[in-house]
Amino acid sequence: MNRFLYLSGVCWLVSGALCPAETEKPNVVFVLADDLGIGDVGCYGSDHRRTPNLDKLASGGTRFTQFFTGALCGPSRALIMSGRYAFRNGSTNQDACRRMPLSELHLGRLFKEAGYATSAIGKWGQLPGEPLDVGYDDSLRFNGSGVYWGSGEEIRYLRNGREMELRQGQYMPDLMQEHALDFVRANQAHPFFLYYSLSHVHGEIAPTPDSPSDGGDLYAENILYMDKLVGALIGELDTLGIRGRTLVFFMGDNGTGKGQNDRSTIGGRSLSGMKGSMLECGGLVPAIANCPGMVPPGRVNAGLHDASDLLPTFAGLIGGRLPAGTAFDGQSFAPYLRGGEDPGRPWIYNQLAAMWYVREARWKLNHRGELFDMSGAPFTETLVPPGEDTGASKAARERLAAVLGQLSPASGIPDTGDGTGRHANKDGKKH
Repeated sequence: MNRFLYLSGVCWLVSGALCPAETEKPNVVFVLADDLGIGDVGCYGSDHRRTPNLDKLASGGTRFTQFFTGALCGPSRALIMSGRYAFRNGSTNQDACRRMPLSELHLGRLFKEAGYATSAIGKWGQLPGEPLDVGYDDSLRFNGSGVYWGSGEEIRYLRNGREMELRQGQYMPDLMQEHALDFVRANQAHPFFLYYSLSHVHGEIAPTPDSPSDGGDLYAENILYMDKLVGALIGELDTLGIRGRTLVFFMGDNGTGKGQNDRSTIGGRSLSGMKGSMLECGGLVPAIANCPGMVPPGRVNAGLHDASDLLPTFAGLIGGRLPAGTAFDGQSFAPYLRGGEDPGRPWIYNQLAAMWYVREARWKLNHRGELFDMSGAPFTETLVPPGEDTGASKAARERLAAVLGQLSPASGIPDTGDGTGRHANKDGKKH
């Protein structure tokens, strides 16, 4: 059955159930892929990776082209959960993320306090505590990264606080998917929030259940399997008749990993930066929003956004409240998701260890006072020495220096790691 919905004076043709009106509460499914950069996604122009379900999700909603987050998984997740930059919440490196106060993890509580059923599924070990401690009713979580097959080695995970063992031949992504589908089915009659933190596509890359026996491009196969899982989840929302009132927000947690970056090209060109780098594609990630009837289809958003925006955006969509007296850094784009104009923000901020930058549409200024012309991004970024300033670059240098002066990251919680943002003791742990 087709219906018509009017948003901002525009009539949208909607198939099936309508997304809720502005005063109602949409379900929210937040899917966070691991180490998936823009060069790994078809609708971003990837040369070597196929993602048909993500491409369909993007064409039916909004694809963001300037969405930034932390350049490593722990700092990225801390930013998402807290809505606060690293110098405020202390998540400057992987070890520091685990030592953050539980009070910084606002995301689950935001939804729970708004009356939502909540679930956290997947990777969690880079954050402190347990999901059940910070607003999630339901949880299946594992430590580490790149957990795929049960292999006879002891791999344990927690299901609602109960320790379980990943048995020989069990595939963790399928186990997580089954749990996610069960949660959605059980809560289809009332608002729910699902935080779904995937295993894919963090290394070490292993064959998927669909991989051919004679081998192939394992990384591409893992991306395709991840895409298949997302498609199956969307299909279940359709089957249950709740697709139209469910916002799906998909994003990567940081850029592509070093081992895969060489083939994560767009239009035959290599990208500037990768996971762990303060270059462009360390923190620039794919981000897609889709909810039939609420998010207009076919839009590409080139405005600047960073992951601190997610918390206030979700609060705006569900009528949630953030704690008073806490400095949050994000700016809500909820009106944009509801079909309005993007309120936009003039700059984004990114930090890893004691390295940071603030970035406008064309210019980026880092912690060393270096200014970069970003007109060639995401492929190139050009250093502009002060002695070669034009009128435009000099004005940008002054604007961005003023922003950094206002934020004052150097006076916040200092980094205590080795300066890279990775594990301070370099003991070989995966991240």
